Parts: sequence; structure tokens; C-alpha cells
Amino acid sequence: MIYFDNAASSFPKPKKVVEAVVEALTEYGANPGRGAHALAERTAAIINEARKELALFFGLSYKNHVLFYQNATMALNQAIKGFPFKEGDHVIATVYEHNSVRRPLEACVKSKGIKVTYLSPNRGFHEEKWEDALEDNTKFIAVTHASNVTGDILPIEEIGLFAKKHGLTLLVDASQTAGVLPINMDELGIDMLAFPGHKGLLGPQGTGALLLNEKMDLAPIIHGGTGSHSEQIEQPGVLPDKFESGTLNTPGIAGLLAGVKVVKERTLDAIAKHESDLANYCIESLQTIGNVRLYGPGQSKQRIGVVSFAIEGIDSHEIAMILDQHYGIAVRAGLHCSPMAHEELGTIEGGLIRVSFGFANTKEEIDVLIQALTEITGYF
Repeated sequence: MIYFDNAASSFPKPKKVVEAVVEALTEYGANPGRGAHALAERTAAIINEARKELALFFGLSYKNHVLFYQNATMALNQAIKGFPFKEGDHVIATVYEHNSVRRPLEACVKSKGIKVTYLSPNRGFHEEKWEDALEDNTKFIAVTHASNVTGDILPIEEIGLFAKKHGLTLLVDASQTAGVLPINMDELGIDMLAFPGHKGLLGPQGTGALLLNEKMDLAPIIHGGTGSHSEQIEQPGVLPDKFESGTLNTPGIAGLLAGVKVVKERTLDAIAKHESDLANYCIESLQTIGNVRLYGPGQSKQRIGVVSFAIEGIDSHEIAMILDQHYGIAVRAGLHCSPMAHEELGTIEGGLIRVSFGFANTKEEIDVLIQALTEITGYF
């Protein structure tokens, strides 16, 4: 199998990640924070190390402000639904937002009476457009760092300066960039950063995190046992306990910790260059096939390793099915959980074929894909 669906989940996982998960399951997988015995203490130490490593990796000053969740979706829900919105408050987001941002925002429209404006980034940050979108009660910006449909990288530094200028809280969805592009929360003015562990950070599925700067005061959306302050009726107010009810996914977090260390060894520069080079090679190769229409920033432009395209006259889902069943090539077809992006691109009806690259992919694999697509187009 040739795997070109790394924007959904990275695969294969590095050997060190697999070993870390197995070690947690077989050698010390007790419940962190729920006992003083040696195994519980060892488990808690791994969790603590993972918090510290992620805080350092993303430029966050307080490791206890690293909150573990099942995935980026849960982290984003906590960031949005836990924010102290009042009726009439206004939010700015973009048309590139994944449903993991859009749906919680729309839920708050119904439950809290907020308003949301979705802007088109349009290949860059145009401050006058963002200024025009401001309202007297604008409180919050929610923005993806990179589009999972087009591969566009959004100008987070400029958006961060804009948020600071107007006293707005900035939430960044780094689902496609964590482990690929450098992100420093303090330097970029990011108040909340959400990401999964199972994509660019190379960890297992079932892991993710929300990182909060020191001024954020959210209400927890999940309540329950934390292993601390058990005599209290109310949820503890200390971090991370306030936001981490129930048993954490220790094997997953151990694997995530190992994944972060692998990323640091390979370096972000090398990872980003590898994936960008593959994307550019793929774009160049796709242009040799007739009736192919590409979407995104184009060849040699700053982008992540995501390439989306359509072939005129052939349904995207049918192409993906043929690639899978007849050629052993895994791609993603459809709307990619980002319908607003497809509305912007005019592809909402049939969606697009998406190929997305990871550390294990090669140009030779892209050559196999191009040959397969050439053969498929010849059948129609």
C-alpha cells in the first residue's frame, strides 16, 4: 500500500513511537495521579515529561497549561465552548476552518447567541478586510494555521499582531502544522493552540492537546474525577486538573512524547522541506495528465504537503476507490470535513481528490500515482 493520507493521520509510525506505546502497556501502565505506588508514579512522570516537552516545543511558559485530550476536535471544543462568551459577542474565523472549529462556533451561535464572520484569506492577510470585519463586541479569532484542503499556510504572525492590537483572544488550530512548521505561542501571540498527536507529531490516534497561555480562563466542558481534591463537590480550579477529568490515555501520550522527540531529531526544517518538495513534484507531475485541475497555492509557493485536484468528467470518489482497490494507493476524496473551503473553491458538489505527504513518502511513490491516474483517465 502507498499511503497518501497523512493529512488525516500520519502512517506509518516511527519505531520509537511503537516501542513507547508497548512499553507503557506492558511495563508501567497504571493510572497517573490515582495512587502513590511505584507504577502510578512512573506513569505520572511520563505524563509530566510529555507536558514539559510540548510546552518547550510550542513556546509555552507553563507546562501545566498543556491539557491532554482525545484529539484536536475535543481540544477545540474546550477552547470554544469553554470561552466566556456573552450574548452578542462576535467572532472572526476563516472559510478554511475545519468542522472541528465551525461546528462548535455554530453551536455557540445557538446556545450563547454569539455572531461569527467567516473571512476568505485570499492568499494572504489583508488588514483592511479584517478591520472591516471588526464589530464593537468582537472578542475572539479562531483560525487554522494551514488548510487541510488546499495546503495554504495562513499568516499567523500577522493575525497574531492584529489580535493583540485589538485585544482579541486568538485560537489557532494547528492540526496540519504541528510537527511540520515552527510554532512559538509567545512570539506569535497565540492565546490557545490546539492540535492532534496523530498527524505531524507522529503519535498514536486518540491523542491531542490544548495549550493555554497564562491569562486564559475557560470553563471546563467535562467534569469528573481528577485524582486530586476529591473532597470537593466542584471541579478543582488548578491546572491541568480543571480540564482533565477521567483517566488519561497514558500509552498514547507516551507515544506522542516519543513522536515529538523524533520530530526534533529530524528537525522541522527538514520535515517541511521534504513534504513541500514532494508537493511541488506532485503538482508538476499532475500537470502532465490531461483534464486535471489543481487547487491551492501552486508549485514552489509556501505550502504544506497537501495537494488537491479534480479530473474533469470523473467523480473524485470513484477515482479514490479505483486507486485503492486496483492500485493499492490510499488517497482522500470528498469535502475533507471543510465544506466552507469547497464552497470558496466552487467544488462543493463533487469535492476533490487529496494526496498528503509524510516523512516516509518518496518521489517514486508519486510516479506510481501518476501512472495509475494516467491509466484511469484513459478508461473514461
